[in-house]
Amino acid sequence: MGDRWETVVERRSGVALWRQIADRMRREIGAGLADEAGRMPPEVALAQRFGVNRHTVRSAIAALVQEGVLRAEQGRGTFVEKRRRLAYPISERTRFSDGLAGQSRDLKATLLDHAVEPAPDEAAAALGIAPGTPAIRLETISEADGRPVSRARSWFDAERFGGMAEAFARTRSVTASFRALGLADYLRLSTVVTARHADAADLRDLRLSPGAIVIVTIAVNVDADGRPVQYSETRFAADRIELHVAGSAGKARD
Repeated sequence: MGDRWETVVERRSGVALWRQIADRMRREIGAGLADEAGRMPPEVALAQRFGVNRHTVRSAIAALVQEGVLRAEQGRGTFVEKRRRLAYPISERTRFSDGLAGQSRDLKATLLDHAVEPAPDEAAAALGIAPGTPAIRLETISEADGRPVSRARSWFDAERFGGMAEAFARTRSVTASFRALGLADYLRLSTVVTARHADAADLRDLRLSPGAIVIVTIAVNVDADGRPVQYSETRFAADRIELHVAGSAGKARD
């Protein structure tokens, strides 16, 4: 197994060995790396398997424990964390709290950052406004039972929803913020789903380890008249949540 691993590790790639080992372990867990009880092989066996020293393996395990993929039990070893993924529905009315209701006891959304800035081209096109038109950008993170599950960047037409940041800081809900600003209801027009490796902001905000995968949705919401009201990019921790897309609410893209 050590020889096979040597073909995978890029010792001069600029990516730390422990990060590469953590990424490989994450993938091999699903292929039977752990035993039937979920117990991982000892550090010595893992070091031999991957052709690295125990310190490197220990660092990789620590990263996966922090991410929630593994858990360490004193005197017993390291086990695969068997928490089930949360099922998040993408439908005509996609709402964070409603979507995860009954699956988590404590749901919370937090405003990380906000600004009024010229709308980027893609956001402007989705919102039906001219490029460079003032738009409100919200950066938010959502948690379920204390674990971050998604981080989102959303844009709103500043002329129509000028108090969005203040409303979200108060209500911690896009839906409640819309209501506070006079929009009683809204619908999901489209969702595009992709997957990629987590970037630095994902690692920090979602408390992931390098090599983790995030599911990315690009979505447009509209009011009852079909007028766009929100354009968003949301990144979900793939180890913690799975998307259930209903009907024409979305499509997958490589």
